[in-house]
Amino acid sequence: MKELILGGVRSGKSALAERLALESGLPVTYVATARMRDDEEMRQRIQHHQDRRPDDWGLVEAGAELADVLHQHARPGHCLLVDCLTLWLTHLLWDEEEDTCRQEQTRFLEALPALPGHLIMVSNETSMGIVPMGELTRRFCDEAGRLHQAVAARSDRVVLTVAGLPLVLKGESL
Repeated sequence: MKELILGGVRSGKSALAERLALESGLPVTYVATARMRDDEEMRQRIQHHQDRRPDDWGLVEAGAELADVLHQHARPGHCLLVDCLTLWLTHLLWDEEEDTCRQEQTRFLEALPALPGHLIMVSNETSMGIVPMGELTRRFCDEAGRLHQAVAARSDRVVLTVAGLPLVLKGESL
């Protein structure tokens, strides 16, 4: 089972993904894509997510090579929760050359269909407003939109969260 949970900032997408992981009844590994920086606000966001997670969940921090991390940790009878794809994409766009960025996205998308176990992916839906003014921000929105379309096509269920309410776009209802 592969699930994509989309939503805006503070829409309830991570809480929903965590609930679904718990309800799976499987051992869970949380795949974090956020990086600890000198940014106090980001540090608080990460701490909030850490405090909410059960103590028995595993944790893996993923860098650019998300496909490798998923290959290493996906297995039958196990749930991986990736939070979040847009942070991963941000790091790719910011830290990597364009060719590397494209290659890692391709590797990730090619890995998805063959991964065993239950995979829940969280991502920010950022393209529902005005077109941003900056070139990098527009590129990010374009790349995120393409990534979401490709991941949704490879997912069994896709859910959009708004104000804490899930709307199933594809697959079984919740």
